Amino acid sequence: MPNRTLRDVINGQSITCAIAETSVRAAAVAMANAKVGAILVVDDEGLLTGLFTERDVLNRVVARGLDPDKTPLADVMSVNLQTASPDKLLDHALHMMFEGGFRHVPVVDNGRPVGMVSARNALGLEICQFEEELKERDHIAEIL
Repeated sequence: MPNRTLRDVINGQSITCAIAETSVRAAAVAMANAKVGAILVVDDEGLLTGLFTERDVLNRVVARGLDPDKTPLADVMSVNLQTASPDKLLDHALHMMFEGGFRHVPVVDNGRPVGMVSARNALGLEICQFEEELKERDHIAEIL
């Protein structure tokens, strides 16, 4: 499984992007609607400028008492990102996450985001099976 290229991992993936002026609330709504844990921040030319994650909502917005309606992503996003090209192996991205202590690696081609790899991608089918088992357990608990 980790021998897949990032191109294989992101194949068919829809990416969620916003501009730096987007409010934290609007970004959080977009993330919730897309069921993703991070949003890529791009400039007017579509080049990657930052990343905003659900951890950022907690640590950089809520914990600091900032207003999510008035706080732009530019004030709370991560910059100077570590990225990977689509031809790199998933192992490479996982190593980057482990060494850097983060959970998302933007996949870029010539500076433009083409996908996102998260720690969850490493688990692939195993996480899906685990989630199904949790749902089944909850369903059984409701019946009992």
